[in-house]
Amino acid sequence: MPYLDSAIHLWFPNIFEFKGGIQVYIQDLLQAINQEFPDQNFVVFDKLDQRQPDTSPDFDKIDFRFSGHVPYFWRTPHFAINLIQGALSNRPNLIVCGHINFSPVAFWIYRFTGIPYWILVYGVDAWNVTDKWKIQGLQGAEKIVSISEYTRDRLIEEQSVPPDKITILPVTFDASRFEIGQKPNYLLERYGLKPEQPIILTVARLASADRYKGYDQILQSLPKIRQHIPTIHYILVGKGSDRPRIEQLITHLNLQDCVTLTGFIPDDELGDYYNLCDVFAMPSKGEGFGIVYLEALACGKPTLGGNRDGAVDALSYGELGALVDPDNIDQIATTLIEILQGSYSNYLIYQPQMLRQKVIERFGFERFKQTLNNYLHQHLDD
Repeated sequence: MPYLDSAIHLWFPNIFEFKGGIQVYIQDLLQAINQEFPDQNFVVFDKLDQRQPDTSPDFDKIDFRFSGHVPYFWRTPHFAINLIQGALSNRPNLIVCGHINFSPVAFWIYRFTGIPYWILVYGVDAWNVTDKWKIQGLQGAEKIVSISEYTRDRLIEEQSVPPDKITILPVTFDASRFEIGQKPNYLLERYGLKPEQPIILTVARLASADRYKGYDQILQSLPKIRQHIPTIHYILVGKGSDRPRIEQLITHLNLQDCVTLTGFIPDDELGDYYNLCDVFAMPSKGEGFGIVYLEALACGKPTLGGNRDGAVDALSYGELGALVDPDNIDQIATTLIEILQGSYSNYLIYQPQMLRQKVIERFGFERFKQTLNNYLHQHLDD
């Protein structure tokens, strides 16, 4: 397929073959583009995927260019050549870097051609950046699109990026998949739990690189919580290589009878797990945003997050949930006890329908599409 005039080029590391937070965000972005801009030409350059799977969403108005089929050694050069060749031959009116790692290439294309570029930033990818080429890329961008105010504020502080250069396009989610409901009987039976038994839930990948999500801290807080709520049960949903270490920690803390590690669960059961719990807790300190907070809120659940990362955005600076110091075990325990005993000071967390309404209004897909539409139209109309 030949390149089309006046296209917008989007550069992404991968979209389909690995499902993480960034990949979900990118798919939401492409879905919004596909729906909102039927007459605009979009070309996506994808470094690691080989093709668009048959099971992926229908992006019928988007032209994909994949580099994942190239042998590993040649993949980066192949991808870079595609980016440069596409820019020089097509002269798009905008390049969107889907990762800060691509920004140096976009910067030099801009220097030689004048094609403006935006950079999407998520979380740790844009925190504590020291590489001079990435810093140059940040400084040269027409716009930096951040998924959270937390990441925006760090870029302003760490890189002296002008505040008016950074806009916010928060994470979104499919609210139709997460409804308010009763505790599912099949899960109560699966884990031998009683309907009235208080349950804390965390949903996270159990990898050593993801320990920042705070499941260790919740485990360490459980002995204190049990002193006040003897029947408490903690369910940790997720799989990963960190599980053996977590099991050792559970044994060391003598928590075998009040902790369940579910391992992998099907996507269609996730909403039921949120409804199974009485509080969702992930006191993280490295999340760019955290879509799981939105999913829990859409199920009307009291939600706890850390106060040092993008969770502050997801929980609207404490309006929609509880924010705690993710390293303070005593504070985590005390806050969870208060939430479960109904004495937490923010009574909005005990109003399921209101929580659901507010999180959809702020982070639902329609709001996401509207915000992206406004940003792109501002550029196209200039």
